[in-house]
Amino acid sequence: MARTDDDSWDVTESVGATALAVAMARANETVSETPLFTDPYAQMFLDAAAARGWRPPTGAMAQRIRAIGNYAASRTKWFDEFFLAAGAAGIRQSVILAAGLDARAWRLPWIHDSVVFEIDQPQVLQFKEEVLTSHRVTPKARHVAVPVDLRQDWPKALRDAGFDASEPTAWSVEGLLPYLPADAQDLLFERITELSARDSRIAVEAFTAGFFSEDHLAQRRERIAQMRAEAAEAGDDLPDPERLWFVEDRAHVPDWLNEHCWDVGALPADDLMARYHRSLPADTTEGTMSTEFVEGVLLEK
Repeated sequence: MARTDDDSWDVTESVGATALAVAMARANETVSETPLFTDPYAQMFLDAAAARGWRPPTGAMAQRIRAIGNYAASRTKWFDEFFLAAGAAGIRQSVILAAGLDARAWRLPWIHDSVVFEIDQPQVLQFKEEVLTSHRVTPKARHVAVPVDLRQDWPKALRDAGFDASEPTAWSVEGLLPYLPADAQDLLFERITELSARDSRIAVEAFTAGFFSEDHLAQRRERIAQMRAEAAEAGDDLPDPERLWFVEDRAHVPDWLNEHCWDVGALPADDLMARYHRSLPADTTEGTMSTEFVEGVLLEK
């Protein structure tokens, strides 16, 4: 299913299905011998999706999810720590953009009077709410779902839901940017900055500066084509991520944020995984990930 500027999806299709892939990775990490975190709700989402007719990936796709498991676990742990640190600093208002099947509002130890706003496609948030309600699971902070497409006027929807722009906010942008056109990425950060009070914090999973170089994109496409060919020989179908991503040259996130009053630092994905004593198989995307983890504080506006 190729992307268009105004497409939408349920949790079992297009971009929505990637949330289930992430849930698989979190479920696998939860039952591993030495998990970086526990997410007991991930398996609930998988079981509910299966009851709706969704079938877990097999063959090459299942292998791919397992191969990047250490990356997915490290990413989850880093964002978990971001929210815990924000709470320790007294920030009580958080916004999770493109929340998907994220369950942080239910599993993290939020400080008293915290509110967590989750923004995503209406059908995705509805699915999550139905599953957790059916299991009688309650959030550990005040949870507010904001069902709106991030390419639409989500700031208005967020304010209408009770968001207070005068209070510092912790913002997370996890697993989102590849699914936005370059112009929409700029607009996203412009809106975040406009809505942020001084001392707000932001955490972003971003592309590295060299991701969109011709050499890197050519190498990446060659590697993906090889993986898809190997999968086809085995009778498996490995989706092409570029059918879901907007592979367009775009602003380098740390530079953009620095130019707009955010004090930021960036940590390459390989260094992040090393922090948690994790690594990727040598044959996975050339043994490295072309992403970095960006964290910042708004100094002034």
